[in-house]
Amino acid sequence: MDRLRAMELFLSISQTQNFSETARRFGISATGVSRMISELEDELKIKLLLRSTRQLALTESGQEYARQLEDILWRIKEVETNITAISTAPQGLLRVHSRVMFGVGVLPPLIAAFRRLYPEIHLELTLTEAAVDLRKNQFDIDFRISPPMEAGVKRRMLFQSERHLVAAPSYLAGRPELRVPDDILAHDCLAYQLPGEQYTWRFKRGEQLTEIAFKPRHLCNNAIPLLELARLGEGLVLLEDYTLHNDIRQGSLVRVLTDYCITNKGFEEGMYATILDTPIIPAKIRLFLDFVADRVAGPELRFEAHGKAAGIHPPPSA
Repeated sequence: MDRLRAMELFLSISQTQNFSETARRFGISATGVSRMISELEDELKIKLLLRSTRQLALTESGQEYARQLEDILWRIKEVETNITAISTAPQGLLRVHSRVMFGVGVLPPLIAAFRRLYPEIHLELTLTEAAVDLRKNQFDIDFRISPPMEAGVKRRMLFQSERHLVAAPSYLAGRPELRVPDDILAHDCLAYQLPGEQYTWRFKRGEQLTEIAFKPRHLCNNAIPLLELARLGEGLVLLEDYTLHNDIRQGSLVRVLTDYCITNKGFEEGMYATILDTPIIPAKIRLFLDFVADRVAGPELRFEAHGKAAGIHPPPSA
């Protein structure tokens, strides 16, 4: 019996709960899949599956075996990938996940320039505001705002950033003055859509920390519409400083409550490139990380890099 293939088949069955789907994935018959799983059970002397004409379920031993197999088979694949990466030119698919504003405002021109240097590396970019698991979601690199807390990853801080509270001059005209955090309660606020019903911004000046809960005028799970709504005069919005740099410079948006550090999460944030902690970093990952860092790392480069992609430029000032 091919033990490794049997392990791969069993892990697939644990995920699909279906012999036929696993057979299709591996290009063999469902009967062949069933036979190999039976041989695996005989060799292990453990019942892994409960089978009936209507359903398929894992035993308790089967569940634990599948859980451990996921890590074992991933490590085998990673070893093969790393060994291949040593002996070949940079090539293959590079799967990148990023927060939306960084992914739209910074990465596209860098990806285009990177392709000209390394045409055999093909990049797949996924943008969401959600946290991802590099291993389970099979991403090579994750560009995230908060530092990674999970085990088994390496991080590279590209830059530290702040959040600024801004609004369009047309919105602020004739509105109540903003002098202290409580004053936002007299204003329309635009916010990220988050789990739960309460929305809070945190204001810090010196050692004093103030948290203000508010009811948003508009909610969105993406910063791009929030930025555009702010430009249209719909209210106050809290966004990362590098995404607002051009708008503030051109006057389409104005900072308010500048005496305060403001956030909706933590105060120690920035942009982190996160990868799995492996003995060897594949060349395609290392090259792209170095390429991006050389062009955005540090307090000044991050402002220059953002906004070069289409769709992020603020409207020209009148």
